[in-house]
Amino acid sequence: MIIMGITAMKRHRLPVFLLCAATAHAAPPGVADPVVILPDVIVSATRTETSLFTVPYAAKVIGRLELEERGVKSLPDALKEVPGVLVQKTSAGQGSPFIRGYTGFRNLALIDGIRLNNSTYRDGPNQYWNTIDPYSLEAIELVPGQGSVLYGSDAIGGTLNVRPKGPDYRPAAPGDGKSPPPAPEMYTGGQVYTRYASGEDSWQARTEAYASVDKSWGIFLGATLKDFGDLRAAGLGRLPKTGYEEYDFDARAEYWLNDALKFTLAHQQVHQDNVWRTHRTIYGVPWEGTTVGNDKRHVFDQDRQLTYARLDGTPGGAVDTWQFTLSRQTADEVRDRIRSNNLRDFEGVDVTTYGAALQFTSSTSIGRFTYGVDYYQDSVDSYHDDYNASGVYTGSAIQGPVGDDATYDLFGAYLQDAIDLGHRTELTIGARYTYAAADIGRAADPVVKGNIISIEEDWQNVVGSLRLSHDLDPDARFKVYGGIAQGFRAPNLSDLSRLDVARSGELETGAPGLDPEKFINYEIGLKTRTDSFRGGLAVFYSDITDMIVRAPTGNIVNGLKEVTKRNAGNGYIYGLELSAEYDLSPNWTAFGGFAWQYGNVDGYPTSSPVAVEEPVSRLLPATGRAGVRYTATSRKWWLEGSFDAADRADRLSSGDIADTQRIPPGGTPGYVTVTARAGWNVTDHFTITAAVENLTDEEYRIHGSGQNEPGANAIVTASLRF
Repeated sequence: MIIMGITAMKRHRLPVFLLCAATAHAAPPGVADPVVILPDVIVSATRTETSLFTVPYAAKVIGRLELEERGVKSLPDALKEVPGVLVQKTSAGQGSPFIRGYTGFRNLALIDGIRLNNSTYRDGPNQYWNTIDPYSLEAIELVPGQGSVLYGSDAIGGTLNVRPKGPDYRPAAPGDGKSPPPAPEMYTGGQVYTRYASGEDSWQARTEAYASVDKSWGIFLGATLKDFGDLRAAGLGRLPKTGYEEYDFDARAEYWLNDALKFTLAHQQVHQDNVWRTHRTIYGVPWEGTTVGNDKRHVFDQDRQLTYARLDGTPGGAVDTWQFTLSRQTADEVRDRIRSNNLRDFEGVDVTTYGAALQFTSSTSIGRFTYGVDYYQDSVDSYHDDYNASGVYTGSAIQGPVGDDATYDLFGAYLQDAIDLGHRTELTIGARYTYAAADIGRAADPVVKGNIISIEEDWQNVVGSLRLSHDLDPDARFKVYGGIAQGFRAPNLSDLSRLDVARSGELETGAPGLDPEKFINYEIGLKTRTDSFRGGLAVFYSDITDMIVRAPTGNIVNGLKEVTKRNAGNGYIYGLELSAEYDLSPNWTAFGGFAWQYGNVDGYPTSSPVAVEEPVSRLLPATGRAGVRYTATSRKWWLEGSFDAADRADRLSSGDIADTQRIPPGGTPGYVTVTARAGWNVTDHFTITAAVENLTDEEYRIHGSGQNEPGANAIVTASLRF
């Protein structure tokens, strides 16, 4: 997570290779593409555009052209080469990154600053980050461990902000000084992109177009189609029921009301069809002693839509910038399950989230202030319908996977100040107040089976953060930083009322009366950027108090061990992350990274009601990455080779040991994979890339996943810009 400073600037001098967060569209036909070198920027860390090298903590930006160059399959896959991130995959369509030991609802995802997380997210890995189309994005910004002050509940392991694509603008031509400058002309462009992968038997295709007039208006439209076949895993062959289909659409319109006020209206939607959770079915394929489920069908459909309107102002004076956003997001999930006895059920959750956020920045004599308020309300319907083996409806349960007829309110107010202390030193301090409230109309009583209860809970919290950074030399080539940040996660609807299958052989029931989780994250690090070297080192420690963990009740329900939730998890996670890039010559660059984590937290390894310390579940094993890249002097083509290695993951929690469908007995074996990539700029507007991932056809699984990764996987992409 410490890809520092101006990442790979020297080896990415043409727009097609820029690894920056700035927009880089091709010029129209007949106009040469300019050579552009722009610094990386990051928005999610500070809510303002700040140099990646300047922010006083570890961060990573992945730009649109890096996503295309690597031919990533999904948003979680885009993070798999970031040191310190473990991309667990329950299935091919359900990826959940572990960031500094945390996943699921302890990581916060934002879309253009708007929360993707809602109150139905469950503990452990979930599939919702997979509903963000990576090819609709201008950039992905990842900040580990520092988000609670600016973004509130859930931002514990990391905050991920994705910035959608939008129209590009050509500045108006300058006048001759004697007459009024000419009126700006319409600027149009777009792209057609396609990706094929042999190991996934998949095709993806993306089409987008825009039109704009500088400082007047712009419009952008994009659509992506995805068809994933069954994976071919080394040593196992084709894995049945691992394919699925996806359809994505996004649009954005921008209009300048005046020079200091811009209006934006944006929409995006994603539909995923027939995403199997294969390891729970008879179609699962055992590996290294894992077991398979007995369901005959276990399939998810996902629909998500986000629409938002935004005003951006730059009035000057006491307020440098302000931003007001209204949003509406829907997330509809349906699970279709056929049990071993042919009984069938459909259950699902429909969530509608309304959001409002107001943010300001001000430069003063006592620092640069960022401050504002945000509010989100989830409205949740949850259902479960049963059918007999003949398909005849037999009744409905009290609720679906979470309580029915529910609302969840989340309000926050925050203030952050970045103070220049002089002598190349900056202090950043901040605080946030959070109020959260849950109101569940119908939920299954976890004590008296068959009873209906309602639940009303609310919580308040104040968190703070303090960070210090110092440039070691006047040329800002070396920076040291350190900080402490409190984290907070309020119990959500899933914590309070979940009634659903959890890990292998477990049924999770609700737990009213829970308290918030509390964390303190410490971090120190070093960044460097010179003419030939970019790198960084970060060491972190996360102190855990009152984490909500699953605890056995001792009951057996429909053949499953019943578990509930308790505020019993006290513990810690610590680790280090290292990355480096060195220009061996104007053409050759070597790069690498390493990450290691260790942690324990109280849990319930037996049916005893007393919690004891045990390893953190599914913690990242020691991992490393190294490679070399050659870029032709003409910048027309490049070659890259790399390898990734992971140690055996054998520090297992009791839940890991029991999760026999995903984790082999004794732990997940280590592995080494080799990747070769190449790219060719055929013309200024047409680029082809080719890669073979897992070149040696290694038989391996990412720790905690429900299936193996593809074997040797040939990937070809083509991009036509107009």
